[in-house]
Amino acid sequence: MAVPPEAAGQAAESHGSAAPALKPHLKRDHVVIRFAGDSGDGMQLTGMQFTAESALAGNDIATLPDFPAEIRAPQGTLAGVSGFQLNFSSSEIFTAGDEPNVLVAMNPAALKANIEDVPPNAVIIVDREAFTDANIKRAGYTSNPLTDHSLDKFQVIEVDVTKLTSLAVHGMGLNNRAVFRCRNMFVLGMLSWLYQRPIESTLSYLESRFKKTPEILEANIRVLKAGYNYGETTEMFASSYEVPAARIAPGLYRNITGNSATALGFVAAAVKSGRPLFLGSYPITPASDVLHELSGYKNFPVYTFQAEDEIAGVCAAIGASFGGSIAITTTSGPGMNLKAEAVGLAVKVELPLVITDIQRAGPSTGMPTKPEQADLLQSMYGRHGESPIPIIAASTPADCFDCAYEAVRIAVKYMTPVILLTDGQLANGAEPWLLPDADKLPEIKVEFATNPEGFMPYSRDAETLSRPWAVPGTKGLEHRVGGLSSENLTGNVSYSPANNELMVRTRARKIAGIAREIPPTEVFGDAAGGDLVVLGWGSTYGPIREAVKHVRAKGKKVSQVHLRYLNPLPRDLEETLKRFKQVMIPEMNMGQLLKMIRADYLIDAFGFNKIQGRPFKVSEIENRINRALEG
Repeated sequence: MAVPPEAAGQAAESHGSAAPALKPHLKRDHVVIRFAGDSGDGMQLTGMQFTAESALAGNDIATLPDFPAEIRAPQGTLAGVSGFQLNFSSSEIFTAGDEPNVLVAMNPAALKANIEDVPPNAVIIVDREAFTDANIKRAGYTSNPLTDHSLDKFQVIEVDVTKLTSLAVHGMGLNNRAVFRCRNMFVLGMLSWLYQRPIESTLSYLESRFKKTPEILEANIRVLKAGYNYGETTEMFASSYEVPAARIAPGLYRNITGNSATALGFVAAAVKSGRPLFLGSYPITPASDVLHELSGYKNFPVYTFQAEDEIAGVCAAIGASFGGSIAITTTSGPGMNLKAEAVGLAVKVELPLVITDIQRAGPSTGMPTKPEQADLLQSMYGRHGESPIPIIAASTPADCFDCAYEAVRIAVKYMTPVILLTDGQLANGAEPWLLPDADKLPEIKVEFATNPEGFMPYSRDAETLSRPWAVPGTKGLEHRVGGLSSENLTGNVSYSPANNELMVRTRARKIAGIAREIPPTEVFGDAAGGDLVVLGWGSTYGPIREAVKHVRAKGKKVSQVHLRYLNPLPRDLEETLKRFKQVMIPEMNMGQLLKMIRADYLIDAFGFNKIQGRPFKVSEIENRINRALEG
């Protein structure tokens, strides 16, 4: 592989040989890297491949992709900056890191959009050739940040990424655009050398992706290896770094995103139940990937329907449930608004359905690619009439599998729609996932009514209060269910006031009864009580856990409780919370769980709220805990 002449000459002179000695390896416990560039620079791909390499190296990992909201913002502008942050460690981690140790900025806009998050003395790697007068002006700079001393507090490494990429593919006859699109592979190769990542997985990925375009495949492989070799030969890096493998439970792991885990959870639940899976969905960020994932599982009885709108998606799913399928619909906040009436119908007819809301910042269109937790109260109350629904929230990307599976189990057992809450951070973030033993997954038992003798569509199981599930076309089980108020047992239309109250209260008791199955509340810290407990739900799990660990390491009596079941709440939650002097509830909203806890338990909890389309930093929660302890 050709190495840039100037780099090879410097290395030979430095080491006194044309074959330079290997540079030393320095060990680090963990490293946080952020890749940033224009939306066409391939930063998401670079980040995902570096993540895959780190997973194969045995590190614990957590990622935070950051997509631009614009589909194709003007090149070189702040609106078009795409980022990917990765935290890889030799010990257990829970977040993608508060701030990057290394920022890779492919152009001035990427530098400006991310510089405020970079701590002093951190490493900033830039593509020097991208800092042209035009690009500097387009990013909003009045002077070149590489020469005006504004970056003096950082370790800035200027690399001729574009030039070196061109040298690597010289003579291949590629046009300038094709060459330019290979730059991310140079950066990936260089960083892979710097942190001793194995590049074999990336080579395999490139061979799979570009097998039909051999010239593009060869170009990317050349550039990847050129970047790797450049790290060893250039004098800009005096050493490489090693982050040892983490000690994790034995088993088979794979790197997984929240959306992929959600899709697999649904497939596993359908297979376990022995029923086909039907997804009725309309594409919406950040939920579309679940539709894409499930459409690839045609080797299972999985059927995906991309509807013309949100209402059609959920109504098709209700129809599939009526016909005996495991029915799913996926969306985000704006879609939840549109689905509300149909979800009320599913509550009324008491059919199993999972509504997956992958939350994003709002209101209205809001910030489509940024996470938020503002749909909890909508999930609780966002329908007309008394229409309670079980609500489950995932806490990590891998936890999305378990929560999707559990949502299906509850929906089928209790004949009810269930809302599954994740968010954009979980959906796009990734972490190692220990593949479960399929034989040990909880049973999902589907029993259809088959005996016409004494059949009534609204007769109920004595324990669960669920009504029978009768597949249309079963002889003797013809029945009617619909949106109008139904008579108890028969399902016939009834306008009796007493009957209406009976049916409403029965459905409410059915949902409340699910609390019997909710496991006892787990307390991380002092189960017997203490000075403060941090109560959370959803994607706040990671930063809360890290912050509580930091504070406890200083000898303070602080604990964590994190909820999966939000409706109904665990039966022992009130008693658990009242064992602590203070209850703090961090949320990426204006205090929605806080309202529920204060209303239900009359506990004087206090909130800590952030509505910026960004996850909490560990330091933010840790500082708020300390302030509360100090009074």
